[in-house]
Amino acid sequence: MTSHLNRSLIKNLDLFKSLSDSALDAILQTAQVSRLLSGAAVFRQGEVADRFFVLLHGHLKVVQVTPDGEQVVVRYVNPGDVFGIARAMRRPHYPASTIAVQESLALGWMSSEWDQFTATNLNFASNALHTVGQRLQDAHERIQQLSTEEVEQRVARAILRLVDQSGLQTNEGIVIDFPITRQDIAEMTGTTLHTVSRLLSAWKDRGVVTSGRKRVVVCAMDELIRLAEGREAPAPSKLTNRIESE
Repeated sequence: MTSHLNRSLIKNLDLFKSLSDSALDAILQTAQVSRLLSGAAVFRQGEVADRFFVLLHGHLKVVQVTPDGEQVVVRYVNPGDVFGIARAMRRPHYPASTIAVQESLALGWMSSEWDQFTATNLNFASNALHTVGQRLQDAHERIQQLSTEEVEQRVARAILRLVDQSGLQTNEGIVIDFPITRQDIAEMTGTTLHTVSRLLSAWKDRGVVTSGRKRVVVCAMDELIRLAEGREAPAPSKLTNRIESE
């Protein structure tokens, strides 16, 4: 199954850069390939955490349903990321579902291999530890933002995070390089589809962001950063006031 994989593609990932060809071959021997169409789940919340994965191509979203039945987009998985690492956190079940937002390709290993895998692949172990730490930090930041920030600030921060992860410079501006809907943004920021639609429409009128079906483009990064930081817009100069009044 792994014979069709391009070894150089895998080796160029930060996780595997330091490995020899023989070590890489040993890892690939037990790997299973998951080819995912848009909307397909790698695993579902509550299922037994019997595998861990590395994303090679595409993008995934991690979705969690709260005890109250509310759906929350926790984060997005980018190429080169480790995911499904419930074993690293000593959890027997996956705490969330991971779903492809576009056609994607991942490698998976049995969770029973986790300890051996990390013991013999120091880069992977370091990256996994960093991933766990980053997720804890993100969770703390999310709680803080939900309790202290206005909706407009939260939405601006969420779009900035996506740009930082997967922004692509184009003639229009910086486009988030995978499909994302307004509902996704609402579920990332603890608000409603109506509120996100209203904000994005207002930002479009001000030339900050444009959006369409599953597409978001940042046209004025400085202004979006100002919104994310909760800073007031600069007051117009006297000269500007005079020109506008004329």
